[in-house]
Formats: sequence, C-alpha cells, structure tokens
Amino acid sequence: MGMHSTGRRSAEGAPHIVWDWNGTLFHDIDAVISATNAAFAEIGLAPITLARYRELYCVPIPRFYERLLGRLPSQAEWDHMDSVFHRHYVDHHIRCGLADGAEALLAGWQEAGRTQSIMSMYQHDDLVPLVRGFGIERRFVRVEGRTGPSGGSKAEHMVRHLAGLDGVGAGRTVVIGDAVDDAVAAARVGARAVLYTGGSHSRESLAAAGVPVVDSLEQAVAEAERLVG
Repeated sequence: MGMHSTGRRSAEGAPHIVWDWNGTLFHDIDAVISATNAAFAEIGLAPITLARYRELYCVPIPRFYERLLGRLPSQAEWDHMDSVFHRHYVDHHIRCGLADGAEALLAGWQEAGRTQSIMSMYQHDDLVPLVRGFGIERRFVRVEGRTGPSGGSKAEHMVRHLAGLDGVGAGRTVVIGDAVDDAVAAARVGARAVLYTGGSHSRESLAAAGVPVVDSLEQAVAEAERLVG
C-alpha cells in the first residue's frame, strides 16, 4: 500500500539543477559587451556601457538592436553585425573564466549526491570543449548546447533536455540562468527557476519573471536547495 508514495518519490528523482552557461556559469559579459560594441561600430553606433546594455537587452536580438537604432536593422545589417559580433566574441571569450565560486558549488552539489546538467543556447560543438577545458565536465550528467540555427526558443530545447535525463523529475528540478528566457523554459516543463544578475539582464527586468533573483551563484544554489532540496 505504500507503493504509490515511494514510486512517486523515485520518479521525481534527486534534486537536479539545469545550469545556463553564458552569463551564468561562464562569466563572459565583458566579451559580450566588447563584441557588441565592435558590431555597433560597423554601422556607426556609439559604444554602449554595461549598465545601458542590461537596461535595453532583450531577445530576440534584432529587437534589442531596434531599441538602439530606433528601427529594426535590415537583413544585410543584421547578418553583418551578427558575424562581427561572433568573430569578436570568439577572440575575447578565451580570456573569460567561470563565475565566482562556480567550481566549488558544482563540486559540492555533486558530492551531496545530487545531479546537474548544462542546457545552453550556445553552439553545442563550441560549448563542450569549453566546459571540458575548465575541468568541470565530470560534474554534469549531460552538457547540451544548441544544434541547428541560432535563435529559437529555449523552452523547446528544455523540453527535450529534461526528457533525455534519466531519473530526473521536473518537480525537483531548478533552472539557474541569467535571463527571463530561463524562467519561461523552466515553467514550460514544470520546473522551478532562479535568476542571477551576473549576465546580460538588469535585476529589474529579471524581477518581472516572478521567480527568485540573486546576485551570486552561491545564493542561487542556496535558493535551489530551499526550493527542491
């Protein structure tokens, strides 16, 4: 007669974190700003500060450029800016490191018998060697980046990501990311979300998602423990 409760418990699995990569575990905001400014310079826009970037940043990216230009970029401008952005980002991001405390937090979560994965919209073939290079790949049950064209919805990717994780239940999963997109993706699969202010978005825009907003990964993990631990 106790079968139902134990069965449900194991179906829900151990507490699980799905980590975002860019702007969350990977502290690349300086590379993002310099690449953005390189792209802006190509079409005669003045450089932007981090504070202004966070205030205006939104997805899809052409909409972000519209806020800065006062109009949507033409397809030719967009293609050009996108390629300049990526070229500069690749040059700069090699100098970027993990966010403060990330390594110890990942180790601690794993050593407590919990699971974690990375679900990123960064190109899969670029993501895996980066994660491997930081020596943290063994901390994750899955490291998954985007395959296929850029853009698209993180929620769709999250549905597939969670479905592919053995013994992980959405009800005991927390998505930790730096964008409202991460909270939307979590809601789509029935998981919880915690948003971190170290990436592209302002605290004010993150607060609109209606989930906990934190200023450090340490606080994010503490919040995840509170939610599903």
